[in-house]
Amino acid sequence: MAERRDKVFIDVEVDASVATDVALAAKLEEVCPVDIFKDADGRVEIVEENLDECVLCELCINAAPAGTVRVIKLYSGETLPA
Repeated sequence: MAERRDKVFIDVEVDASVATDVALAAKLEEVCPVDIFKDADGRVEIVEENLDECVLCELCINAAPAGTVRVIKLYSGETLPA
């Protein structure tokens, strides 16, 4: 069986300053159309196996305080928003 390789194309980072924000954890889980975020008892958790499903919609970036959620295109090094 082949080994699963997560985050080949996309990585997502959540700043530690908001990672335990209960409201943000719920909001990120709600807005992401491909289930990258999970509300883990009020803590933002990233679902690693869904990272490469990211459609670059920026809904997570827009839902969070400025600069606290970053979407990184691993193939180009670009971080959204550009």
